[in-house]
Amino acid sequence: MRLLKMVPDNTNIGFVRVRFIAFVLTALLTVAAIAAVATRGLNLGVDFVGGLMIEAQFPSAPPLDKVRATIDGLGVGTSSLQQFGDPRTVSIRLPIAEGDQGATNAVVGKVSSSLKQQFPGIRFTRTDTVSGKVSGELIRNGVLAVVLAVFGIAVFSWLRYEWQFGVSTFVAIVHDVLMTLGFFAVTQMEFDLNIVAAVLTIVGYSINDKMVIDDRIRENMRKFRQMDMKALIDLSVNETLPRTVMTSVTVFLALGALLLFGGHVLRGFSAAMLLGVVVGTYSSIYVSSSLLISLGLEPARFDRQPDAGRPEAERVGPKT
Repeated sequence: MRLLKMVPDNTNIGFVRVRFIAFVLTALLTVAAIAAVATRGLNLGVDFVGGLMIEAQFPSAPPLDKVRATIDGLGVGTSSLQQFGDPRTVSIRLPIAEGDQGATNAVVGKVSSSLKQQFPGIRFTRTDTVSGKVSGELIRNGVLAVVLAVFGIAVFSWLRYEWQFGVSTFVAIVHDVLMTLGFFAVTQMEFDLNIVAAVLTIVGYSINDKMVIDDRIRENMRKFRQMDMKALIDLSVNETLPRTVMTSVTVFLALGALLLFGGHVLRGFSAAMLLGVVVGTYSSIYVSSSLLISLGLEPARFDRQPDAGRPEAERVGPKT
């Protein structure tokens, strides 16, 4: 039985040849993502804005004006409605009820009873409540977690390899994070703590893919010291390409199943991870590796002192 090979042997794709096109595309996508976040904003979930969120599933797509009028007539505060997933599913946001948990439960009961009278067959699938103080802490901690993860990984790459690797790693990861934020700004899918977890997972996936390529680049720099840096980058990326493609495809299949059958709760997480796999693979192959050339990395950087008594000798591996 023949083994499945997603990438043929002796593949020799010229990734470096299109690096300037990749740089321009990356810059445009990054600017577009920042502009989308700045203009449209993120549809922050109850985790971050505080308040009461009720997820309702109607028998058929409801008229939102009628739903809003029904809720606002109850005197429980100004409601905010959003359809997501499918037209029948509506997210209802209300201000947090003053008092204890009993007051919140009373508001939920009041809203659900009124909507059941107006829309027979309606089902309530989720209810979340977060205070304003807690939501502020969650925003601060979520942003801090992402920023520390990005900078920590960049510093590790700097210390593990060379400063050029640290810079290229930082650029690639920031690009992946911004693409995710831009996607949620454009689609207006709910951005909650699940998505923060997805962003951190994307950072981990991206750096794992990039470290494999960086290790091969460093290994080849010690092995082929006279090789042109462009050819060396292409060689290293092509040598690791089967592993990169196989990992991306298997993760993509698993996330695709999660997106289709995981339900509404996991839909945002799955969508973010799917995007992260595609963007992370792209940035590892086309952006961060080729960026090493623009940063001036050369194989001669790894030259070592010749062995004693052999002034002309060139030692590839460490002395034993």
